[in-house]
Amino acid sequence: MTRIDQVFKRLKAKREKALIPFITAGDPDLATTKALALEMVAKGADLLELGIPFSDPLADGPTIQAASNRAVQGGVHLAEVLKLTGEIRRETDIPLILMGYYNPIWQYGLERTAREAAVLGVDGFIIPDLPPEEAGPWRVAAAKAGVAAIFLAAPTSGAERIKHLGRLTRGFLYYVSVTGITGARMELPPDLVTALKEVRRLVKCPLAVGFGISTPEQVRWLAPYVDGIVVGSAIVQRVARLKGQELIREVGDFVAALKAPLRAR
Repeated sequence: MTRIDQVFKRLKAKREKALIPFITAGDPDLATTKALALEMVAKGADLLELGIPFSDPLADGPTIQAASNRAVQGGVHLAEVLKLTGEIRRETDIPLILMGYYNPIWQYGLERTAREAAVLGVDGFIIPDLPPEEAGPWRVAAAKAGVAAIFLAAPTSGAERIKHLGRLTRGFLYYVSVTGITGARMELPPDLVTALKEVRRLVKCPLAVGFGISTPEQVRWLAPYVDGIVVGSAIVQRVARLKGQELIREVGDFVAALKAPLRAR
């Protein structure tokens, strides 16, 4: 059983849901990313998602695009993210997931990426621009190395495709809450709960929802219908605005507030 499987099993037994915070690796620098990661773990993160900086992050909105650009300008690419993940792994046992686009992974080498990632303690990859129809070579490389190839489903996917994605994905299925790009939103689609109930009916694997979720109140609203919730842009906004210990403290407090509604009542 993988670390991802263990976490979802443990939380289910406790009637809790997983909090999966996202930050862009290398924004504003690698040392701060490591400090933020460990603080989020200390404050309640159950899985951690690190973004691999890329010059054209097509699924991301302005907040994460800007973070990615800052990291790229700082010289952070896939190799540096892998090394950083290894450093974080030495200090925590929670699942570590890398989210990045296919081009850097393909350029680095599919088997090399998966193999090095596994050795360094990466548990899974989310590749937003790699559809399942074209993911065969990556799925083989990931499976051989023992890392999860995590797929995304969207409001436009349709029932048959969602069932197919639920069978292919490893670790969990990532459901995109909105038709569009990432970014903190004050309001989420009013029919999101209905959609999540339908997805839950269609798949047997753990289900996480992300894109646009930015407040503890939204987390509380969605928690009954999923196994995990991803929050990214609302954290990355704080990384762009704050520095030093103030940044670490505020992100830690925010993660604690997001986790609170996911604990058993």
